[in-house]
Amino acid sequence: MGQEKASISIIIPHWNGIEILSDCLESLKKSNFKNFETIVVDNASTDGSQDWVKENYPNIILVELKENKGYAGGCNKGTEHANGEYFLFLNNDTVQSPDWLNHLIKKMENNSSIAAIQPKIKNYFKRDLFDYAGGSGGHMDLFCYPFSRGRLFDHQEKDTGQYDSAVPCFWASGTAILVRKHLFDRVGGFDESFFAHMEEIDLCWRFNAMGYEVWVEPKAVVYHKNAVSLPMYTHRKYYLNHRNSLIMLLSNYSFPLAFYLGTIRIILDFIALFYSIIKVDLNHFTGVIRALFWVFLHPQIIFRRRKHFKSFRKSTDKIILNKLYRGSVVIAYYLLRKKTYLDIKSRASW
Repeated sequence: MGQEKASISIIIPHWNGIEILSDCLESLKKSNFKNFETIVVDNASTDGSQDWVKENYPNIILVELKENKGYAGGCNKGTEHANGEYFLFLNNDTVQSPDWLNHLIKKMENNSSIAAIQPKIKNYFKRDLFDYAGGSGGHMDLFCYPFSRGRLFDHQEKDTGQYDSAVPCFWASGTAILVRKHLFDRVGGFDESFFAHMEEIDLCWRFNAMGYEVWVEPKAVVYHKNAVSLPMYTHRKYYLNHRNSLIMLLSNYSFPLAFYLGTIRIILDFIALFYSIIKVDLNHFTGVIRALFWVFLHPQIIFRRRKHFKSFRKSTDKIILNKLYRGSVVIAYYLLRKKTYLDIKSRASW
């Protein structure tokens, strides 16, 4: 199949911010790859975004929701109106290089074992830096703390070409992730209980569990205006990140391993609480506490997810563990003072 014959449905979840959406849509117009449709899913915006899209982009498919279903719910709703062989989930606060789609689709078409792929994602405002959300391929440690080539926690590296190789990774960033439609449908799409943050990591974990691969193609480049919809260092952001990573840990590992690693993970969360007290970071402290309470009060969601995960799982824990960093990135970063992906020598780089 030639790459121009492959059809893509670009799905953009949106909530307020006409200006950033305009930049994204105008950038898409400049794409060299033309065989795509654009679907904007409006999560009950209050700034007139719906009418603006209808007036300025009448050829775009607009899906209007009556309530904000977040990234996960918005993307899932968008797929119900999509016709492409591939789904590309794209943040509204991005601009893209003209040839980005060509590189992504070429890699997917040439390797049927790839379920999902991301471009290199750089900071829109400081373009010599990798972006916080995804960098040049996402990775994770045993305890479900994510990081990427180009970003460990708050440290964003300069892009000097050190991560320009197209390689497998563990997860592809939801900032811009291309997936095969039939596999997305097979694993049940995004888990809407996540609302926002880490739902793409959970999705990619399911792809890995099915025996497929996730890749990054750095020849494709996207620039991201990070934290526009949900600012950094807020209580809600800390809460969603901690809660959702705990949900993954307790749901996606086998029960003995989930219990063992979950116990250690909770200890690490208490270390994080201590660190937030030292920094007088109330948002971080209350976010972690709220996340722990949510998990303890919703065991039925964990058990439901475990049952669903088991229905398509083919890869053992051992196979999954070999794709992860065999240690704690929290300890590596905060105690051992390792600040870059190359410093920790992730085994996920294969």
